[in-house]
Amino acid sequence: MAGSYAAGMGEVRVGTASWTDRTLIDSGWYPPEADTPEKRLRYYARQFGLVEVDATYYALPAEQTAAAWATRTPDGFVFNVKAFSLFTQHPTRVAALPADLRPAAEKTGKERVYLKDLEPAVTDQAWERFLSALEPLRQAGKLGAILLQFPFWFPIGRARKDYIVACAQRAAPRRVCVEFRNLTWMTPGNQAETLDFLASHRLAYVCVDMPQGHRDSIPPVLAATDPDLAVVRLHGHSEKWESKDIHERFGYRYTEDELEEWAPKIGDLAAGARQTHVLFNNCYRDYAQTNARQLAALLRT
Repeated sequence: MAGSYAAGMGEVRVGTASWTDRTLIDSGWYPPEADTPEKRLRYYARQFGLVEVDATYYALPAEQTAAAWATRTPDGFVFNVKAFSLFTQHPTRVAALPADLRPAAEKTGKERVYLKDLEPAVTDQAWERFLSALEPLRQAGKLGAILLQFPFWFPIGRARKDYIVACAQRAAPRRVCVEFRNLTWMTPGNQAETLDFLASHRLAYVCVDMPQGHRDSIPPVLAATDPDLAVVRLHGHSEKWESKDIHERFGYRYTEDELEEWAPKIGDLAAGARQTHVLFNNCYRDYAQTNARQLAALLRT
């Protein structure tokens, strides 16, 4: 499988958090003949064994779309899927909800709603449809993990821990992985508590590399809290991390020296899990794809 490497006791898969970004298509990374969505995914899947789907954060996926993804990729290819914004307590556009669920949200008079704004029955329906839409991937053995990325206003606490476990139970038997953006989870005094909590529920901690010194910054702590899966997401070190422009925020190309530092760390992490997923989220032009190839080459050596 392309992009799959043995490291220590576990297997490492390297990929990116997008294959459809317009700046990637414009960069020339895809060959001229890869001129349709189907051809681009097929080409991507020949280069890497893993990809992350982020579009599912903005809108619930469609089952026929997931079925197409499954058909267009080889056996053994894996999709990690970012959870719908509503589920991780982010603001969610009412227009992003299925048409029959919108009236309940429209009663709030808001264009964007939070989980607390909606009746549990609406959230239940959204979860059911989200998971149902991913079923073609699961049936094909291509669903990796559902990414639960929580916002910076989600601090450590019993209620938040209970909510994470509830999300994992909803998704079961599908695997979830958990990324934090509130520093209280990973302060020196709380790191052990957080990692022990995740390990006790066999929930994979998402290790991150990202700019430091911002309100949503998390330190680059590597830990395998699920013996089946470890996850690393590399967001880059853009000097414009606070920008509203997503390409300025993630427009960072890792240097060879930086990747040479990461390769042995990932090897050590992989010794604690059956499989390790490494995803480059520096999705501007071909930065993520180029860095993923570079890291994959380092892991092979």
